[in-house]
Amino acid sequence: MRLRVLLETHSLGLRLLGGEDELDRTVRGVMTTDLRDPSRYLSGGELVLTGLAWRREPEDSEPFVRILAAAGVAGLAAGEAELGSVPDDLIEACARHRLPLFSVVEDVSFASITEHVVRQVSSERAGDLAAVVDRHRRLMTSAGGGPEVVLDLLGSDLDLRAWVLSPTGRQIAGSTLADAGPELSGELAARLAGEHLAAARTGRRGPHRVTIEGGGAQRLDEGRRSGDGSGGATFSLFAIRQEGRDLRQTVLSDWLLAVEADAGEWPAERLDLLHGVTQLIAVERDRRDAARTVRRRLAQEVLELVQAGAPPAEIAARLRVAAPVLLPGLGTAPHWQLVVARVEWEDGDVPGGPVAQSLLEEMLVDPGAAGPEHSDRIAVAHTGDEAVALVPLPVPDESGDSAATGLHAAELLRLVQEPLSRGLDDDGRLTVGVSAAVHSAEGLRGALEEARHARRVAAARNGRVCAAGHEELASHVLLLPFVPDDVRRAFTARLLDPLREYDRKHRAELIPTLEAFLDCDGSWTRCATRLHLHVNTLRYRVGRIEQLTGRDLARLEDKLDFFLALRMS
Repeated sequence: MRLRVLLETHSLGLRLLGGEDELDRTVRGVMTTDLRDPSRYLSGGELVLTGLAWRREPEDSEPFVRILAAAGVAGLAAGEAELGSVPDDLIEACARHRLPLFSVVEDVSFASITEHVVRQVSSERAGDLAAVVDRHRRLMTSAGGGPEVVLDLLGSDLDLRAWVLSPTGRQIAGSTLADAGPELSGELAARLAGEHLAAARTGRRGPHRVTIEGGGAQRLDEGRRSGDGSGGATFSLFAIRQEGRDLRQTVLSDWLLAVEADAGEWPAERLDLLHGVTQLIAVERDRRDAARTVRRRLAQEVLELVQAGAPPAEIAARLRVAAPVLLPGLGTAPHWQLVVARVEWEDGDVPGGPVAQSLLEEMLVDPGAAGPEHSDRIAVAHTGDEAVALVPLPVPDESGDSAATGLHAAELLRLVQEPLSRGLDDDGRLTVGVSAAVHSAEGLRGALEEARHARRVAAARNGRVCAAGHEELASHVLLLPFVPDDVRRAFTARLLDPLREYDRKHRAELIPTLEAFLDCDGSWTRCATRLHLHVNTLRYRVGRIEQLTGRDLARLEDKLDFFLALRMS
């Protein structure tokens, strides 16, 4: 905006005292100061407001004005409240340095002028940026592109730091400007994603505003300002969403735009601009999904062959087609892992398969890999509420080291559990099972069953997001989750209730003794040492256990029964 416009706005109470020939200067911001030397806070183009508290004698005006002129400010507005009028020495100093000077009547606050200037400048800059964004929208739609360019424009034109994040907090895009500031940490990105998912499930209209402090995240209440002394960083979170669908079909797979600013008091023009940016980024999301079509179709074809019991030779032929697409340039056929996921909602009205498919495509990407194109080595199909991922692994090197490159259920769970649990709220679950690596088409059918068994083990656990791997299928852990609750209670009560009752009355610690005895494989010496008991005392306790339960801890089957009872209790 121009200085001339401010002078023509009568409600601001500005009166021109000098510099009429300079009224076409552009105002890029506003600053209030009473420092003798405010140069460190000036970047040029500001309208400087001052109450003249820095002026103690007439000689102070010249150095103050000289500093403002050297910084390239647009103009100076001096309040009349301190001295009753603007002193002549200040008027003369401004004339010498060709700096426009205004007086501000006593009944107009600096806050009113600041608010007016900020609103006008922001609207004009947003309008200029909107035109640039619109040109970029047409470019992206016709020729492809990335959201980084738009984020750079937000940074350079509106001083907004922004990132595009996945629902698990992986960075899809960020500003590429050299002065964009520190990168968003993985931990902070995951917290922002969790806050966004939790807020989105409430159904409230965005953007969602949240302050991240050292101890956690806190959503901003109505009327709270970011500058309330909390010391945290405030972010505004905008959904990048496919409209017109049930929120549960999209919330776990939508990207989000995280802006480091409090949008609570933004003018409507700036909010509209940011919503336009999300629509622009949605074009990139649609393009990415279209690029996945081939990989999804390959996975669907392989899955159908495996489930139909097709000959291994036919499956191998299909894999040879898939390998160059998933691992371009790879000379030999890879090994494979299968990952099965289900998303289930309590009311059963929303199919979970498509959401599980999008989640697997995100979860199976290296969390340190920024950008939208790093899932091009994963093929995921879905049927009903289930999604199945076909994950190629590099062939082992000469040392045989391929295990390090394989997927592990615990690691997948660690990366996504917190944010996705918040998105599932209290009516949805995500369960994941991971197979072992297989070396040929003959092993895929077994790997699929293995991954499904592992997922059922995960489903038997507590929590909104659970995962289990093939390594857990080789132990009693596979069997225990499927024992009906009433059978569990009857079995453990018959064996352990007499011991618990005895411990309650006599403080004999028979249950801890039994656990230690089994953990030491029935070794009297090792168990006594662990419990800091004499062997005879240990023999007395074990004898009391056998007397109360009618079992013999020298027999393998009785040891096994006690072991299972303790695990199920």
